[in-house]
Amino acid sequence: MRPLRLVPDGTAIKFMRGRFAGVIVSAILSIISVVLFFYPGLNLGVDFRGGIVVELRGPHPLPADTIREAFAPLGFGDLRVQEFGSPRDALIRFENKSQLQDAQRVIAARVAEALPDVQMRRIDTHAKLPFEAEPDVQKHSDKCECGRHQAVAKQLPAHPGAHDLVATLILDITKTIGFFGITQIEFDLNSVAALLTLIGYSVTDKVVVYDRIRENLGKFRTMPLRPLIDVSINQTLGRTVATSLTVVLSILPLALIGGR
Repeated sequence: MRPLRLVPDGTAIKFMRGRFAGVIVSAILSIISVVLFFYPGLNLGVDFRGGIVVELRGPHPLPADTIREAFAPLGFGDLRVQEFGSPRDALIRFENKSQLQDAQRVIAARVAEALPDVQMRRIDTHAKLPFEAEPDVQKHSDKCECGRHQAVAKQLPAHPGAHDLVATLILDITKTIGFFGITQIEFDLNSVAALLTLIGYSVTDKVVVYDRIRENLGKFRTMPLRPLIDVSINQTLGRTVATSLTVVLSILPLALIGGR
């Protein structure tokens, strides 16, 4: 039985032919992303702005107006209601500036009083001060595979390829930040962990390609550099596709039903 191959043997895509177009398009998208970072800016979550986040689930759809009417008398300031997972789920965010623990108790009591059929699934408080959020940042950072990726990155060949790696990482990250800016998806500590994981996978994939280029430099000593790079990328293309497909299959269920 032949093994499954995502990329056929003998694949010979001429990647280097589109190097200039690829770099120009990537650079333009990154510049736009930097602009989006400043305007309209990121939709920062309570992890960075401080406040309270409450997750509710009801036996029926939860209209935003009903939730606002229930919590408006509490006087906690700006209140945002967002559908979460399904129409029966809702996220409420209070930009509370002080007395976070008291507010947590008051909000829990208000849910039981004004919305007796609604289940309060969680309630989290976050201080705005950056140093108070550092333990959470560490907790989320530990969840990703960055430590393993950083160890792999040390294998990167010590030639100008290292500079290329840094440049492509900047392009990858800026476009991801631009995605958060244009979609206004909330940027919180989970987003930071996702960015760190993205960096790790990006570094690992590039290390594999550079390592194959280094091997081929010794194997095909008379081959010009551009064809050699094309050969190296094609030889590692199957691994790149397999890694990307595995990640997509892993996170797709979380994206579709993870919030329900």
